[in-house]
Amino acid sequence: MPIIIVGIGVLLLLLLMVILKINSFISLIIVSVLVGIMEGMPLVKVATSVKSGLGGTLGSLALVLGFGAMLGKLMADCGAAQRIAVTLIAKFGKKRVQLAAVLTGFVVGITLFYETGFIILIPLVFTIAAEADVPVLYVGLPLVSALITAHGFLPPHPGPTAIAGIFKANLGKTLLYGLPLAFLSVIVGGLLFTKTFKKEYLNCDIPKALFNPKHFTEEEMPGFKISLFTAIIPVILMSFQAIIEIFAPKSFIVSYASFFGDPSIALLITVIVAMFTFGINRRRKIDDVMKSIADSVSSIAMILLIIGGGGAFKQVLVDSGVDKYIAHIMQGTSLSPLLLTWLIAAVLRVVLGSATVAGMTAAGISAPLIAITNVSPELMVIATGAGSLIFSHVNDAGFWIFKEYFNLSIGKTVRTWSVMVTIVSVLGLIGVLVLNMIV
Repeated sequence: MPIIIVGIGVLLLLLLMVILKINSFISLIIVSVLVGIMEGMPLVKVATSVKSGLGGTLGSLALVLGFGAMLGKLMADCGAAQRIAVTLIAKFGKKRVQLAAVLTGFVVGITLFYETGFIILIPLVFTIAAEADVPVLYVGLPLVSALITAHGFLPPHPGPTAIAGIFKANLGKTLLYGLPLAFLSVIVGGLLFTKTFKKEYLNCDIPKALFNPKHFTEEEMPGFKISLFTAIIPVILMSFQAIIEIFAPKSFIVSYASFFGDPSIALLITVIVAMFTFGINRRRKIDDVMKSIADSVSSIAMILLIIGGGGAFKQVLVDSGVDKYIAHIMQGTSLSPLLLTWLIAAVLRVVLGSATVAGMTAAGISAPLIAITNVSPELMVIATGAGSLIFSHVNDAGFWIFKEYFNLSIGKTVRTWSVMVTIVSVLGLIGVLVLNMIV
């Protein structure tokens, strides 16, 4: 049975990594191959699937992670991250630093894929935590919860926007319904959830290569406006693309907006700008700026491989037909269409790992239900997106990004990240069912 084989694969992965202490990347590739074989895939197809999964994941993320690491390092090494952190703390106060993190996560996450937003904001998380003298996850968990919730609930983010296209949902209504549900989910899953831990548990040892703990003087730091502007250039460019595609889809500007709004191009432009605003304009020599860039890339080499390994595992599951097996099982039920689409997306998410694959597959399966039941297509979008977020674990690249950047054990990652996204997912479903009785 395909699902049992997937479960065996996950248990084997935990055995290799947790008990035998084998490198995460090597463990992921070994398990990917074994699961493919157990699922009955031809040996040649197993190898092809592993390579395409690794290449497909890194193909879309390598440039984003690389340029994001460069930007973060430039921000940290010139004091720009500290300037933004100090200003946010001054505006919100140390007692409301989590709220500042949540708002930042929403602003960035509503247009950026989770991975892109995470890479852009991670230096800021480290610096805010250091400046406010609070544990890293005390700031990081609320911010990341806002990022991932926007990824599932809110257009014009590409994921919900694509699902809305399948359901023929109105984007304005989807955003209107999604915003209060997303905010409530993050308040509970991000802010209140952190209160369940002792503060010392929320501490983590930040990888030294990712963060410069140097404290800059007032004179050494760049101004707040130039620091913030440089940091959000990717957000501006990608937001512009989203706005053009929604409101002027036939305009001649679309091709230009799509080019400059591509995450890789947007981050490349930002790194070039940052070389001046965070480097040359701060009277740093070009050799010093290039050293920061080189150090940033070397610091994420193993992280890149581990994320690619997660992509390989996911691709083997998709290519072996596990998603079609699950879809066939779920289609015969008589559940509420909102609950059904959430459940399909949730099961696919747990088995396959990819929130995007889970959401799009569930939407394709559930789309005919709208005409039959007259359920709100906008609520179907949110239900699908919420289901696609549930219990991220070892077959999800997002799990490994969170684990590696915060330098956590697998157990601690499950207890924080995996539980947090599950809370957000379940609250999203509850909210949708309540709204369905009103609208």
